[in-house]
Amino acid sequence: MRQKYLHQILLVFSLVFTSFATFAQDWPSKPIKIVLQFPPGGSTDVVARILAQHMSKALGQAVLVENKPGADGAIAGEYVVRSEPDGYTFFLASNTPMMQVPLLKLNAPYDPIKSFTPVALMGYYVYVLVASPAIEPKTAAQLLAYGKKNPDKLNYGSYSGVTQLMQSRFKTAAGVDLNMINYKGEAPTVSDILGQHIQFTFATPTSTLSHIKAGKLNPMAVLLKKRSPLLPDVPTAEEAGLPALGAVTFAAFYGPANLPPVITQRMSAAINAAIKDPEVAEQVAKQGFDLSGSTAAELGAFTAEQLVSWKQAFDSAGLKPD
Repeated sequence: MRQKYLHQILLVFSLVFTSFATFAQDWPSKPIKIVLQFPPGGSTDVVARILAQHMSKALGQAVLVENKPGADGAIAGEYVVRSEPDGYTFFLASNTPMMQVPLLKLNAPYDPIKSFTPVALMGYYVYVLVASPAIEPKTAAQLLAYGKKNPDKLNYGSYSGVTQLMQSRFKTAAGVDLNMINYKGEAPTVSDILGQHIQFTFATPTSTLSHIKAGKLNPMAVLLKKRSPLLPDVPTAEEAGLPALGAVTFAAFYGPANLPPVITQRMSAAINAAIKDPEVAEQVAKQGFDLSGSTAAELGAFTAEQLVSWKQAFDSAGLKPD
């Protein structure tokens, strides 16, 4: 009798495994959704849509971008965590929801390691310190000096972990206190500098380059180890005398936990193929984003390493969970 029940149990497991394997092999059979934490118009949104278009060709299904901004990316992240691990919902996340949310928010809605399946690294952000030409300081050094003398006259736009961390760096490392104004995304932040409602922020070339060329924004420094080909005359943060960020700013693809390995590998391959496409590289280069793919395993290790680096950066800046 025991052998009969054991045989029945093994038969059920065999049927489930066969059905699961068949489902994974048939993937994708409908459109795939990439969930984004930013509103339309920012650099990540632009790059995501460029990649999605080329991934659609490789996968034979439409790859759609869905914007779910707010709460430092936690809204988008939690949405993906709660979705079925069937390969039709992915999170294109920056370091903000993957590092800032779990490290700086009490009762975070997810764990960056346990709640997600790493798929592939997309690359790294280029950030530019841009200011309104209407303000007196014209260089980063002058901005820091002005901020020390006039602590209540500079309004700083913040919309991500990077911008929040830099505000803390200004305060602790450079001794400059700022009025930090919070925004839901990069595009509205830049818009308010153009409207002279705030004075400066760190933003990507996607939302700033055309305004820089038109003289509507003053670029003071780039957060890179070397100068950007897009802005060769703009100094690096180190050259400009800005406090170091101390962590990497990145974007990567994650699925919900327990995503089938076959789907993870196929999605990772499609992402990496799109990244290596010369046409994609040319389009993305104009956005000031540094593409760099990876395997799923490499992204898993990278995510764990970055958690350590970002915690050290937040601790040194005096940022605590709240």
